[in-house]
Amino acid sequence: MVDRVTIKVDGMTCEHCVKAIENSVTAISGVDYVHVHLETGTVNVEFNKDVAEVQQFTNTIEEQGYTIGQ
Repeated sequence: MVDRVTIKVDGMTCEHCVKAIENSVTAISGVDYVHVHLETGTVNVEFNKDVAEVQQFTNTIEEQGYTIGQ
């Protein structure tokens, strides 16, 4: 089953940030679509919730050096 989530991310400042997050989250099994909005500081993820979990996305983003916002 497909689900969508929007994650607030603090610390993104440039296109390198966008690519780093897109590449790392896209690599997670079950992820169908990732779009990083630099202007709003959000990441939209569309994924198969039978395969992937939101915690995987937030952990991966934090491993890239960013902070998950509220």
